[in-house]
Amino acid sequence: MKLREGVVGATGYVGEEILRALSRHGQIDITSVTAIIDKPSIFSELFPAFKGIIDLMCTNLDVGEVAKKTDVVFLALPHTVSMQYAPLFLKAGKKVIDLSADYRLDADVYTYWYKHDHVDQGNLKAAVYGLPELNRGQIKDASLIANPGCYPTATILAALPAVKRDIVGGPIIADAKSGVTGAGRKAAIPLCFGEVDENLKAYKIGEHQHMPEMMSILGKASGKKVDVIFTPHLIPMRRGILSTVYIPLKETLSETDVRGIYNDFYKSARFVRVHKQGVFPEIKDVLNTNFCDLGIKVCGKLLIVVSCIDNLLKGAAGQAIQNMNIMYGFKEDEGLR
Repeated sequence: MKLREGVVGATGYVGEEILRALSRHGQIDITSVTAIIDKPSIFSELFPAFKGIIDLMCTNLDVGEVAKKTDVVFLALPHTVSMQYAPLFLKAGKKVIDLSADYRLDADVYTYWYKHDHVDQGNLKAAVYGLPELNRGQIKDASLIANPGCYPTATILAALPAVKRDIVGGPIIADAKSGVTGAGRKAAIPLCFGEVDENLKAYKIGEHQHMPEMMSILGKASGKKVDVIFTPHLIPMRRGILSTVYIPLKETLSETDVRGIYNDFYKSARFVRVHKQGVFPEIKDVLNTNFCDLGIKVCGKLLIVVSCIDNLLKGAAGQAIQNMNIMYGFKEDEGLR
């Protein structure tokens, strides 16, 4: 019997990508598609690429109806909204994979950065941070997955082996560029074609809400405080993230030594690829895939790691499917590429 899947927030960029991956998955049935919508509509009429693939009616969310039809629910909802619905699905005995930030941070940190009190602190404590390269064992037994943010995925994977081996000698600096879909499917002047095209801008310097997520997860991985200085940039592309991460080393290490640390750490990671010496990833290498590609350079006592992901896949929907595969013992790359 196949696993029954529901997607809440199906008409956003991430919801659409979740459904695309699920439609290729041999072990599941898509049984529920919901979104904020003016009137119920057949999903494939809203998104013609899904004609003959997902012809379900897309309706507004009714938690009871979705719970009847599903075993697993993906919440592709805005921050501060997921925490209203996750506890209802969990109480109904459903497993939840949440793609918002609502279950990624401690309550006080969340309140400070998202300017909203956390109203589901009981489930917050039980949530598992869904970065497979770090928490694969915990993900297997989880009922609630906090899917990582896109910027944190690219930056944490770039720094994680160095942090775990305790070779970091100072604050980590992450300089990241993202395509426009990272802001979600919404009408906003700063995201319009005329504002973004032929332009590049930094924003939320040192105050982006993903920065505490990076520091929290890397700190827990290392057992000590990790400082991250993060500057995001908006680039005139639809999708993709390139994060250049500067990591001060405690002592001088050869590039061969560092490359050995990274290759050893990621030797069993299905979706992380460490490039050969002198080769650095580009966004086009990972577009429409669930891969994170890493390039490594050592300059004296500074380690520079270039990390590339597709923000909608490894940074969101693909990683959510990867987590589901681990939870249910499916092949980790089922439905993914």
